[in-house]
Amino acid sequence: MIISKSEVKMIIRFMDSADLKSAAQIHQLTFPRQPNSLEWLQCNLNATPRFLNFVVVVNHHIVGYIIWVQKSGFRSEAVIELEQLAVHPHFQGQGIARKLINESLLLVKKQLADNDSILKHIMVTTRSDNVVQQLYKETLGAEVETTISNLYSADEVLMIARNVSA
Repeated sequence: MIISKSEVKMIIRFMDSADLKSAAQIHQLTFPRQPNSLEWLQCNLNATPRFLNFVVVVNHHIVGYIIWVQKSGFRSEAVIELEQLAVHPHFQGQGIARKLINESLLLVKKQLADNDSILKHIMVTTRSDNVVQQLYKETLGAEVETTISNLYSADEVLMIARNVSA
């Protein structure tokens, strides 16, 4: 059965404990070098509100998640890191990651505002050979600041989007 785009219902919302099993399956598929997917996501969820975890649901199925983390304490001008972004391989290339970044970032900004804070900068790290760098540049305005040699499984780039409070 082919589903038209008009029939697709996509929702981005805060992750809850009932979402962990589905999110862990996506984690295993997208990050095969990282073991203990369920435990990893559980500890991030337990660290709310420092860690803000969101899922993207398409037609009642979780197809991706994003984790944002506040750095250096709760400040009036927050620096956040896009800790992890994952979309199920069958749903990649359909704009879901872009929508997940943009819509969850609005929810992050609201959460910050509710705590009398504004967003100052966004950090993200990724493998230097990861094509997702272009997505971070386009959606966040992030630019490569430095490359860290052999950090995890390869060279890692640190990207920063500066002064993004608007």
